[in-house]
Amino acid sequence: MARKKSPFLTEAELEIMEVLWTHGPCRVRDVVQHLAPRRPKAYTTVLTLLQILEEKGYVRHQEDERAHVFYPVVDRREARRQAVSYLLHRFFAGSPELLAAHLFEEHDLAQAFEKAARARKKGKLPREGP
Repeated sequence: MARKKSPFLTEAELEIMEVLWTHGPCRVRDVVQHLAPRRPKAYTTVLTLLQILEEKGYVRHQEDERAHVFYPVVDRREARRQAVSYLLHRFFAGSPELLAAHLFEEHDLAQAFEKAARARKKGKLPREGP
């Protein structure tokens, strides 16, 4: 029996979305080239993942001569919101308080906020729009 497809982004799908969010609309071969330095993937693998992302509603494509150009229809912020909502309901009974308590217990958030602020000042951490 085939595994049920997750409506959320897998690791491989997230890598492809990062390319589209960073570089804008791309042909399959462009996505392959952008992934190559970090984690090379075959053209057919990237095409299959883009088709899955389209089925999930994260991307769409347009015809450009003989190539499909894929572009994101879900931005980073919305993808993050969906992932956190899933995490919240799956592991924390829908309670933001339980999630926040877990984060405070498991992580030094004050230090993380300071580090993020320093990185943002140096231009190493992008500001995200809506």
